[in-house]
Amino acid sequence: MNEHGTSADLWDSIGRLHAWLDANRAHGGADGLLLRVLKLSEEVGEVAEAVIGATGQNPRKGTTHSWEDVQAELCDVVITALVALRTMTPDAREVFTAHLERVTARSLGGPDAATDASGGS
Repeated sequence: MNEHGTSADLWDSIGRLHAWLDANRAHGGADGLLLRVLKLSEEVGEVAEAVIGATGQNPRKGTTHSWEDVQAELCDVVITALVALRTMTPDAREVFTAHLERVTARSLGGPDAATDASGGS
């Protein structure tokens, strides 16, 4: 992805996190998959909590978070989503890359922008 090899490091880390979670899961099968996907809602809620805390929107609590906290929580959402995707398919890297290419082409234009009906996002 870049000169630091972020893409390879990213997917290696996702694979290791997936393996660790699978080795330590309380629920397997369809329930385990559902719980891993539902974890995204928890992480998104933590982003919302951090934004509210960074902006001081709760008068009872005041400013409780920094924008760096928001960044970290957003990263947690991305990690959780990629681990959930890896849980659904061993081809997570390929699935994500293909989808990102479709979204990028649709959004920024390109040869597939007008004809891509399979995007989904």
